Amino acid sequence: MSGELSPIDKAKFVAAKKATDYVEDGMRVGLGTGSTAAWLVRCLGELVRDEGLRIKGVPTSTRTAQLAKEVGIEVVSLDEARWLDVTIDGADEFDSELNLIKGGGGALLQEKIVATASDQMVVIADVGKEVETLGTFPLPVEVIPFGWKTTQALIEETLVSMDVLGRSSTLRMNNDSPYMTDEGNHILDLHLNRIGDARQLAMVLNQMPGVVENGLFIDICDAVVVGYGDGRVEVRDINAGTIEESLLDFAESDNLFADLVD
Repeated sequence: MSGELSPIDKAKFVAAKKATDYVEDGMRVGLGTGSTAAWLVRCLGELVRDEGLRIKGVPTSTRTAQLAKEVGIEVVSLDEARWLDVTIDGADEFDSELNLIKGGGGALLQEKIVATASDQMVVIADVGKEVETLGTFPLPVEVIPFGWKTTQALIEETLVSMDVLGRSSTLRMNNDSPYMTDEGNHILDLHLNRIGDARQLAMVLNQMPGVVENGLFIDICDAVVVGYGDGRVEVRDINAGTIEESLLDFAESDNLFADLVD
């Protein structure tokens, strides 16, 4: 790392560093997408370089694949790996039951496919991502480009009968053009403010023609590693019902992280 990290970046880093405890030699590992997941990829690259860790990484986006290759991780497709030992990824929000909103980085479809093809999914996040009720972060919904305005209208009409506070949606943009996912689809961000029944909403959204996938991850996450700006880390395991706390020390001189931009 180069220079002094902000408290948020410290929190992301220590969460990612602690999550490497879930990775053992010879594993097939799902690699998430986003700023926090990028820390994880760099930490695993460090173990590959310095300790000879041998893993096969299945990335959830083209940019994660590129980063993994740059730090020396062997990259394979999900079809090659077939099944994964663990997937480690970030989240935009998580609640007390470890239900998630994901997709802020635009890779929700591949992220959900990879996570559900794993023995275990571990989320890494700074403490600011924890919420009592999902929905403050806009819910991403991946839709096919054909007829996307009709799909948007159908979604907004359906939201009238859902337990949410907001019902507006916006097409995600990339400068002056619609954002395109790795699969060539668009993303609608739903501004719901609060989601009363996330399970029901996820099922209803995915039944709509034109909708490919939504960013609600329900009953998929097994554990969350929460990082704090002072170096504390909290590991919450939903299956074991345990919470473990620790304090991580880290140096800020390793050039492996020098060019990591959040």
